[in-house]
Amino acid sequence: MGGSRNSREDAVLVCGLGRFGSATANALARLGHEVLAVDRDPQLVQEWSGRLTHVVEADTTSTEALEQLGCSEFGIAVVSIGTSVESSVLTAVNLVDLGVKQIWAKALTPTHGKILSRIGVHHVVYPEKDAGTRVAHLVTGKLLDYIEFDDGFAIVKMRAPRETEGFTLAESQIRKKYGVTVVGVKSPGEDFTYAVADTRVGSHDVLIVSGHSELIEKFAARP
Repeated sequence: MGGSRNSREDAVLVCGLGRFGSATANALARLGHEVLAVDRDPQLVQEWSGRLTHVVEADTTSTEALEQLGCSEFGIAVVSIGTSVESSVLTAVNLVDLGVKQIWAKALTPTHGKILSRIGVHHVVYPEKDAGTRVAHLVTGKLLDYIEFDDGFAIVKMRAPRETEGFTLAESQIRKKYGVTVVGVKSPGEDFTYAVADTRVGSHDVLIVSGHSELIEKFAARP
C-alpha cells in the first residue's frame, strides 16, 4: 500500500465495515477506485478480505494506527462507523488532524451530525433518513426513482403523464403549468436524450424531471 501522496489522491479510506461501510467500499471498488477498508472487528475483516483488495484490522480511533496505515495520503475518507458515536467522532477528528481533503461521515442522529460538521467533516450523510425519504416518494408507484438535494430540490425518474403524450415540451408547457423542468427523455430501446423544446414525448417514455419536490409530486400525480 505504499506510494506517494499524489498517487493516492483518488484513493478512498473506508473506516467501518458495517452494512453502510461495506456497501460503500464494495461499490467504490467496483467503480475502479483504490479502497482501503479498516475495521477493528476481526470477523468483519476476515469476511471482507476475500471481496476487497485491501482490508485491515485496526482501531481508527487511534491516531498512531491511522498514521501507520498511511491514511494521511488518502484524498478521500468515509467514516461509516454506526455502533458508537464516540468512535465515529474520534475517527473523524483523527482524519481531520491528518489533513484528509474530503471526509464523508455517517451520522446516527442530528446531534451526531452537528458534532461531525463542527469538528471539520466536509460531508455528513444520514443513510437511514435519506432511504426513508426516498422510499416514501416511491411507494405510490408514480415515481421510478427519486434523489433529493438541499432546500427540497429533487431530480426524479417518472412515467410520462398522459397529457404530455404526443406533444413536444414546448406544446405541453410543463414548466409554465407545473413549475418543473424535464431534463431528459428515455424512449424504450433508445438512448437517453437531453430534452429540448421540440422533444416529443411518447406514450411509453420515461422522463427525468427536476424541480421542488412538492411541485414534482403534483406533476407526477397527473394521470
